[in-house]
Amino acid sequence: MPESRIPPAPTPVTRPAHPESEADAPPSRPVTAGQNPPPAASTAGLWSEARPLLLRLHFYAGVLIGPFLLVAAVTGLAYTATPQIESVLYEHELKVTPRGMADPLSTQVAAARWAVPDGTLLSVTKGAGPTDSTRVTFSEDGLPEGYSMTAFVDPYDHEVLGTLKTYGQWLPARAWLDDLHRNLHLGEFGRNYSEIAASWLWVEVLGGLALWAGTPRNRQRLRRLVVPRGGVKGRKRTLPWHGAVGLWASIGLLGLSATGLTWSAHAGTGIGRIQDALGGSTPSVSTALPAAGGGSAGGAGTKDVGIDAAVASAHRAGLSGVLVVTPPTEPGSAYVVKENTRSWPSRQDSVAVDPATGKVTETLRFDDFPVLAKLTRWGIDAHMGLLFGLANQIALALLALGLIAMVLWGYRMWWLRRPTRTEGFTLGRAPARGAWRRIPGRVLAPVVPAAAVVGYYVPLFGLPLLAFLLVDVTAGVVRRRGGRVIV
Repeated sequence: MPESRIPPAPTPVTRPAHPESEADAPPSRPVTAGQNPPPAASTAGLWSEARPLLLRLHFYAGVLIGPFLLVAAVTGLAYTATPQIESVLYEHELKVTPRGMADPLSTQVAAARWAVPDGTLLSVTKGAGPTDSTRVTFSEDGLPEGYSMTAFVDPYDHEVLGTLKTYGQWLPARAWLDDLHRNLHLGEFGRNYSEIAASWLWVEVLGGLALWAGTPRNRQRLRRLVVPRGGVKGRKRTLPWHGAVGLWASIGLLGLSATGLTWSAHAGTGIGRIQDALGGSTPSVSTALPAAGGGSAGGAGTKDVGIDAAVASAHRAGLSGVLVVTPPTEPGSAYVVKENTRSWPSRQDSVAVDPATGKVTETLRFDDFPVLAKLTRWGIDAHMGLLFGLANQIALALLALGLIAMVLWGYRMWWLRRPTRTEGFTLGRAPARGAWRRIPGRVLAPVVPAAAVVGYYVPLFGLPLLAFLLVDVTAGVVRRRGGRVIV
């Protein structure tokens, strides 16, 4: 080949040891004499300005919020198995052998009253199938807040199969695991842990997605989503797995974060106000009766057609499946019969029944719920593994395992960033400081008030964010004074 056609040797360029992290990158890329500098637009773009700050926030949130996410994921993983646990532990109370015609509900309730003589009747749950027992729930003095006593009755001979302390519709095992996941059995104070996890999970997910999408290498090599890079060691091997699993799990994790916040102690209140303002609150059937003649308004000595007639009226109104019957709580109020099928398709219709006449006075169809109320119902049921049955449980278990793995991978990457030639115990380095000073004012101007608004409505996002800023400032002060900084 003629010498004139031989291409010149490439100009050597110094590269960082770990290009995955902004902290490992040098302040500027060296340019050899005779080489044209890169265009200004390529280094002064919005992403190049915002990425270092996003990376530092993602790091701090991962290190400090990681324990909360890890506990939430582990307890959530245990919770996904509760239907199977209940079916084994409480098979005697839950299942019966069909034989002939079932006794009237009133007879079953009378047997349950004998088993819980000091209780006040709250509700009766009629099973959907012939092998389901009937649940009769009572309030009773001395029980913890939110708990009740439930008697399980064989509908074919009204034998009481047993009594259990229940939390709403949850049996003891599920109630215990639910309490563990929600507040670590620490009461209202413990709820802060799960709310912190839900308040920051979406931040970590969106930040991770932005960091992944902003790396040209990842956009060009989508196959690594299925099989992350192998054959390497250390951070270069851990980071692709951290990113790939995070990308696959992102939609589910965002859903868990959003639904978890809807019934949280602090953010849930604000979200509820917003939902009410948008007309998306969950409606309920009215139990008030018309003050008309014939005793339909209730009162002392008013005729009561009984629970069996109320259920029969509900059936004629189209209700089916699992039915929860709430008796009148005071004179002038109605029976409420509500469907409680929370799998897909959901059946949540309810009716009010006049105890004097047995007529339906009001009907509320789930199809008529506001869209936001439906989305809230479906979201919560999916979060609890109820909406799609076993498939829902498996999906939640995979999300929990994925989150556990990502948290552990994150800590491993931090550990691998530690200096290896120093004496004593040293933690990994944080991404480079001073990133926020590189953000132009036109970007900070909308971001700061937006973060303040989100922090107001989601306080356990706002308060930790302030804590991160204080840690960052303190670390900077210590470093300038020559102290030792571990992050």
